[in-house]
Amino acid sequence: MPELKYTRIMLKLGGEALCGEGAYGIDPASVSTVSEEIKRVKSLGVEIGVVIGGGNIWRGQSAMARGMDRATADYMGMLATVMNALALQDGMEKIGVVTRVQTAIEMRAVAEPYIRRRALRHLEKGRVVIFAAGTGNPYFTTDTAAALRAVEIDAQLLVKATKVDGIYDKNPKHHPDAKRFACLSYLETLNLKLDQIMDSTALTLCMDNRLPIIVLNLWKQGSIGMAVRGEDVGTLVH
Repeated sequence: MPELKYTRIMLKLGGEALCGEGAYGIDPASVSTVSEEIKRVKSLGVEIGVVIGGGNIWRGQSAMARGMDRATADYMGMLATVMNALALQDGMEKIGVVTRVQTAIEMRAVAEPYIRRRALRHLEKGRVVIFAAGTGNPYFTTDTAAALRAVEIDAQLLVKATKVDGIYDKNPKHHPDAKRFACLSYLETLNLKLDQIMDSTALTLCMDNRLPIIVLNLWKQGSIGMAVRGEDVGTLVH
């Protein structure tokens, strides 16, 4: 068994991780791929919490631009994250990974309510815990929910898994000369104002609690395993 630098992590996924090549919806093949990657990391002996966004189902920013109330749009986004959490739970349990979904908004017919001590017990028993419905409050992103839950469960690392292999000084899709950072401080990351990577509230919460963040490519097989072993992968914010 390889030596681990981090034994309990919070994995933050965007809802787009589940939609495959499509712009919206849930693609079973993508759910299966993500589930297999989580299983590989868990097999190393890592305790894993997961927060997943809802952008593949509902984009609150678009609705707000057309006049919807911000709080209403945010609550609808929270419900979208629950749908994604249930889909991911189904995908992982099909491959033998025992999983629990906890929601910040109570809906006992489909998931447990979020209770910190119960979540810790699940992790200690080797279960993957998916935290859904954000923080339960409007005006907070799922990035902030991931940072908050990570601090609450005493995670040693927040892994932000995206479609790019780290933080760049400009968009690498549009700028071939974009520079990837291997390491940044919290303040440097805040000053770069890279809202597409992580919002300032989440970054500040991590900074205040000295929780390191690694931004990496979810689709590069083994990248999360490299991160928990402390190997050079993605961009480390600390």
